[in-house]
Amino acid sequence: MTQTGLTRYTGSWRGRALCAASILALMTALPSTLALAQGLPGYNLYGSPGLIDMPTAGPAPDATLATTVSRFGDTTRATLNFQITPRLSGSFRYSAIENFPAPGNVNGRYFDRSFDLRYELLTETQTLPAITVGLQDFIGTGLYGGEYLVATKELVPGLRVTGGLGWGRLGSYGAIGDTGDRPAELLGQGGVPTYDRWFRGDVAPFGGVSYSPNKSLTFKLEYSSDDYVQESTTGQFDRESPWNYGIDYRFNNGNQLSLYHVYGTEVGAQFTLFTNPKRAQVPGGTETAPLPVAVRSPAAVQDLGWTTDSAATSANAKSALKSSLEREGLVLEALKLEPRRATIRLRNPRYGAAPQAIGRTARAMSRVLPASVEEFVIVPVVNGMAMSAVSIQRSDLEALENDAATEMLAKARILDGYNMAPAPEAGLYPRFTWAFNPYIALSAFDPDNPVRADAGVRLKADYRVLPNLVLSGAVTKKIGGNLDDVTRNDPSGLPRVRTDYAKYSKEGDPAIEHLTLAAYGRPGKNLYSRVTLGYLEEMYAGASGELLWKQVGSPLALGVELNFVKQRDYDQMLGLRDYEVLTGHASAYYDFGNGFHGQLDVGRYLAGDYGATVALDREFANGWRVGAFATFTDVSYDDFGEGSFDKGIRLSIPLGWVLGQPSRQANNAEIKSLTRDGGARLNVDGRLYEQVRDYHRPELAKTWGKFWR
Repeated sequence: MTQTGLTRYTGSWRGRALCAASILALMTALPSTLALAQGLPGYNLYGSPGLIDMPTAGPAPDATLATTVSRFGDTTRATLNFQITPRLSGSFRYSAIENFPAPGNVNGRYFDRSFDLRYELLTETQTLPAITVGLQDFIGTGLYGGEYLVATKELVPGLRVTGGLGWGRLGSYGAIGDTGDRPAELLGQGGVPTYDRWFRGDVAPFGGVSYSPNKSLTFKLEYSSDDYVQESTTGQFDRESPWNYGIDYRFNNGNQLSLYHVYGTEVGAQFTLFTNPKRAQVPGGTETAPLPVAVRSPAAVQDLGWTTDSAATSANAKSALKSSLEREGLVLEALKLEPRRATIRLRNPRYGAAPQAIGRTARAMSRVLPASVEEFVIVPVVNGMAMSAVSIQRSDLEALENDAATEMLAKARILDGYNMAPAPEAGLYPRFTWAFNPYIALSAFDPDNPVRADAGVRLKADYRVLPNLVLSGAVTKKIGGNLDDVTRNDPSGLPRVRTDYAKYSKEGDPAIEHLTLAAYGRPGKNLYSRVTLGYLEEMYAGASGELLWKQVGSPLALGVELNFVKQRDYDQMLGLRDYEVLTGHASAYYDFGNGFHGQLDVGRYLAGDYGATVALDREFANGWRVGAFATFTDVSYDDFGEGSFDKGIRLSIPLGWVLGQPSRQANNAEIKSLTRDGGARLNVDGRLYEQVRDYHRPELAKTWGKFWR
């Protein structure tokens, strides 16, 4: 039996309300987003660079994210493909085959999940072809399992020729030899690497040609080495010929529409949508320009006359600076004014790129502070915690305004903000905020219904008793949906710590989504802390504590989290169930550079299992993140159930990229092929690392180009 894999969308209230907008923007990328549309390859029915059903060599432009939906005969495939590096790409595919009586068949349909990897061994030159090696369905049941080595070369402009050798499915027709024995059965649980099959068994040639008379049209002819044995013998697929024919139409924004005649009997169609996180929807953004830096006269620099009435001058400067920053969408919480130095406590609710907030703050300071003040110390605070302290010499600000931002970064000093932020001024706290907005909860990959969703409204409120003490709650009311229709019961040797979500959806209407009291702190230099008490998430209540160590200039951070929780009643009100668990992790975070970031969590999970989660993300300066994770615990594959271990893909789409306006909000999606009880973690808000890293030097350096924006 298969359990649903949840696709989670998280973020602030505005982020959730605009989730649909960002997904729409992702799927219908504007032409400006795909300036390299001419460099896009054709994509095949598997959602990878290819001809019709066979692969071709060569990558897509770096960081291309492609979503393909294809249909032919009784087969429907949906694939997400990402160009991870200039040479390496990966795919996640979800397929539905009708009239296919295999184990796991539901109402005549068989659903399959699979992962691919492909790597460019040789880049095409004037004399040499591109050569790519690929693993198809290397983590899955093996239904689409196959490996290939393929070469592609453009002979004359528009005419490309492809030839390759395939194993597995791609070696099942017209074999010319073999490379040993290859297991043929489908893997019952799936989800594990099929390394014992790679490049083994019969090997067969495939190939084809494509011709593009212009930028929009491509005609294709292909010889396929896939015999479709499973579909032909157990289903209703009739394969009469190895020859496939097709035509691609490329829209101006790069998206691809394809029509095919395949295997002598079937007609197929597919649509491929592209975007590229490296290219903004609105390059540069549409926000208003900041005020220019006010340049002092040499004589005014030495004037300290204002210090005879420093209290009045400080009050006037604070009022003027506060008004100026409010127009920029920033909040001045405190100002400490000295003859040669000004230190401010800054809250940034608007700018996703922290250097943009710092740059606009520095400009505003240059316009209102006495001319003798040479050093600007800007201390951003998040949840009452001082992050870094950015020290800028005013003379550098004046001299470098029209130079590259990197020049300013070289001059700035970025320090630990511990004990450097002045106390917030009176009247700012307590502070109450609230929001009323729609929400959507999605579920994917349930065999009875591949896509499920609940939709409703959420009332959320935060009461900040102190800058670092937050009382927060949210209540939801479902308007409609079918998440509670999941009826499959897949018993395992584990407590049902996540797989009862259908009961929570059915009985939790209305529901207290969370009700917590969170305290944040700076217990010492390089240290950050969080303690959260209450109803922590939809399924668990209890206490959560966290301590993070991170030096302001280091790519490494270390953290530890400990939680004691009890399972909540299904109605998601105030009652609790009997199940309780002590769970926690030690974590290491590392910025590898070149846009790659890794995380390792080791500890105990909600079901009481012990293990580790490893995650790798590719991150972009505009806030985009695309990554994958996998969790391995001491739970056996049999006890875990279908999927064998927890794994998934995660995306973070910044709203600023979608809207062209500065925003600290993002839509975060976690796509899991299955939701199981093994390797499950607590979903508690306010974890420290993502709050802290934005204001430390490695992350500031990535987006420092926004300093003068």
